[in-house]
Amino acid sequence: MGWVERVAGLRQWSRGGVRAPHKPLLLLYALGRFQRDGEGELRYGAVEEDLGLLLSEYGPPHRTSPGYPFHHLVSDGVWEVRTDRGPGSPGSGVGRLRADGATGRLVPELRSALGREPELLGRMARVLLDLHFPPSLHEDLCEAVSLELEPAGVAAAGLTARRRRDPRMRERVLTAYEYRCAFCGYDGRIGAVPVGLEAAHVRWWAFDGPDEVENGICLCALHHKLFDKGVLGIGEGHRVLVSQRFVGHSPAARAHVVDLAGRPLLGPQPGARPVGAAYRTWHTEQVFRGSPRPTAVD
Repeated sequence: MGWVERVAGLRQWSRGGVRAPHKPLLLLYALGRFQRDGEGELRYGAVEEDLGLLLSEYGPPHRTSPGYPFHHLVSDGVWEVRTDRGPGSPGSGVGRLRADGATGRLVPELRSALGREPELLGRMARVLLDLHFPPSLHEDLCEAVSLELEPAGVAAAGLTARRRRDPRMRERVLTAYEYRCAFCGYDGRIGAVPVGLEAAHVRWWAFDGPDEVENGICLCALHHKLFDKGVLGIGEGHRVLVSQRFVGHSPAARAHVVDLAGRPLLGPQPGARPVGAAYRTWHTEQVFRGSPRPTAVD
């Protein structure tokens, strides 16, 4: 099995579409460190805060210890852990990892392969991004782990995608919502071409979300990003949810985010299927952060 295929098959706890991107986040972080210094050895006590922030921002809404992926990634054959006493992980408990001076890094065989084939790092990183995160977050995530990647698709990585995306999805969703953002109504065009409008998956494609109109929603670029980051969601009655964790004091932040709380979605047009309840529930449980802001909207 090649390294790209091995990375694509990371063993993760999975049930009913629950997100568990802990190992992919650690591996992306390790690849970023390797790209910078060629060794990428990570002492747990020194990187615990960084890993915790990554899990908080890009992981599921419920809190997870950074010690979990640091220990369990060993089982996938791409990561090794040593302590002051020698090889082997002391477990996933953060106290033991700190006290025993645990350090982790990519296994020697993978480090050698990356040395021989520098482009391998980019192929592995793109597979991790594509299989575990929506495209709207890829650039931000690469910046967060200090990865510099050349533009390329997963097909160029030599990995056959598990499913093929439907190229008609975007047009069908934008048509259903009459080319306007379902949250704010933005409908900008240059001539006849819409600009800044995107078809967002409610249940992410990486987590078996289908390319169907009832799993899609037309959003402007800003609200697509906030939707995928868990700032915004869709509640009962197809009304906009705004997370209480969002903080913005400027008039722009209030107008474009806070004041959306409780507003009904704009669309879809009659005859088009609205967002399905199962997809709304998945997004609320796996992506939306915290509790929604109260609203006076009836």
